[in-house]
Amino acid sequence: MSVLGIAKGMGVTLSHLFKKPVTVQYPEEKVDVQARFRGRHHLLRHPDTGLEKCIGCSLCAAACPAYAIYVEAAENDPDDPTSAGERYASIYEINMLRCIFCGFCEEACPTGAIVLGHEFELADFRYENFVYGKDDMLVGVKGSKWQRREAERAGRDVELGLAPSHRPELEGVDY
Repeated sequence: MSVLGIAKGMGVTLSHLFKKPVTVQYPEEKVDVQARFRGRHHLLRHPDTGLEKCIGCSLCAAACPAYAIYVEAAENDPDDPTSAGERYASIYEINMLRCIFCGFCEEACPTGAIVLGHEFELADFRYENFVYGKDDMLVGVKGSKWQRREAERAGRDVELGLAPSHRPELEGVDY
């Protein structure tokens, strides 16, 4: 190895020595998630009526390559509707351990009821907590089941380690 080669190598090292590091001090610093990132699922509501957008058609479950989605439809009560259609999803579950976050459910939904948000902190210790029901995915619910459980135990709000969402359909979601 020549002295010139060593000097070039040291020059590259010194040029990077004083640059700003790329490392983010997570979770103290918020992480900026890219706009196309697909994270935790959200079930949306109609902004004007507040009714659920999901009509229980099960197209998301049919499009899911991992068979992670289970939808059971029921007839909508005309006097007290749950959704704008004739039917609604009485049971809507996603097994997060099976989900591959491909976004096919979002593409298959004719009403735009399900979208993949930017939450990525989905870790937990119990299997049953990885099956997300309708109550866990409706817009306004923040964090994983473990995060909500720990925040309730500590008497505080759920804090997420990500910057605000860039998706217009998730404007109502408070990160």
